[in-house]
Amino acid sequence: MSRPRACVATGVAAGLAAHLGWPVLVVRAAFVVTSVAAGAGVLLYAWLWALTPWEPGERRPSRRAPVAWLLVSASAAVLAVAWLTAGRAIGADAADLRWWFGGVIAGVGLAVASGAWATFIDRPEPERGPRHELTIRLVATALLLVTAVGLVFGESARWHPVPTFAAALAAVLGIGLVYAPTLVTAWRELTEERTKRIREEQRSEIAAHLHDSVLQTLALIQNRAGATTEVARIARAQERELRDWLFDGEAPADSDLGTDLRDFAAALEIDYPVTIDVVAVGSSSERASGEVAAAAREAMLNAARHAGGEVSVYVEATPDSVEVFVRDRGDGFDLGEVPSDRLGVRQSIIGRMRRAGGSGEVRPGAGGVGTEVRLRFPAERIGSMGSAGNSGTEGARG
Repeated sequence: MSRPRACVATGVAAGLAAHLGWPVLVVRAAFVVTSVAAGAGVLLYAWLWALTPWEPGERRPSRRAPVAWLLVSASAAVLAVAWLTAGRAIGADAADLRWWFGGVIAGVGLAVASGAWATFIDRPEPERGPRHELTIRLVATALLLVTAVGLVFGESARWHPVPTFAAALAAVLGIGLVYAPTLVTAWRELTEERTKRIREEQRSEIAAHLHDSVLQTLALIQNRAGATTEVARIARAQERELRDWLFDGEAPADSDLGTDLRDFAAALEIDYPVTIDVVAVGSSSERASGEVAAAAREAMLNAARHAGGEVSVYVEATPDSVEVFVRDRGDGFDLGEVPSDRLGVRQSIIGRMRRAGGSGEVRPGAGGVGTEVRLRFPAERIGSMGSAGNSGTEGARG
């Protein structure tokens, strides 16, 4: 059994009706009828509300009925009846006085319940929120304050001072209870913040310890074993995974160009005997799904597959453009000598950039060593393209 997330108030009747296969009106009527039997229906309803989970889903529960306003309205009605019958309570016997006193306590309880509902249930809902909570709290406070003042200065205080004072005291305590849920919520948020801070401190201590021990050992293994050896590749892959685990909370949710190229470099280092260093300078709005990222991944894959060794990737973002340089130290090649049926560089890199409104260039590296791929994308076109670059490594390779 579960409660629907879109409900009138709590979803108990709808969830029970769906579970039993009954009409929901029959279930609601059964709750009302059994409530007459010493409150059995009320107790059953509260028990199901407390223990029945919501139906699976990511959506926040939404309620159509303004329960908080209904509770505060019921409180006002009950207190009004108690106020109108106060004259009868002056000369009433003990039994009638108990009924009058119970009515005042019931009105105070409904006002407190309205504040608790507004804080714990209505506040997280987007269509209500903190402003709704504040309004309910102010109305309940005014209602209880008027009740307390009226009891203290009314005629019933002269004839029955003890029960009248007790009722007025209950109204004053009710004002405090109206604000108690806010204090509970603030205490809960403070506790969560403290727990989060403790976890971050522990994470920082673990990161510092691992940086001084494990990460330095992995770096030493890479330096001693050589950049392109199998041992160095495994050590570098483990170092990247460990750093990602330690600092995952600091990474942005939406991957930018530099982050995407670093992740792609880590994957290439596992599959190929290559060491790829990615350096990003400036803040670029180019995302990982853009054409620049797709062309850069293609150039990095070609460098890892055909050149190996050490590859440098430099990303520079300026107000006018974003540029990516992919440099390897391999044997190099002349683009004019590449057969015409090999379309990887021509189409997946140069052609892709040209179609997107940018430019791509393949030239010899510094001093004639290796190859350098230069990609440039104008700033005014960043973000105007779709996510066609998602298939950056799907085309033919050069």
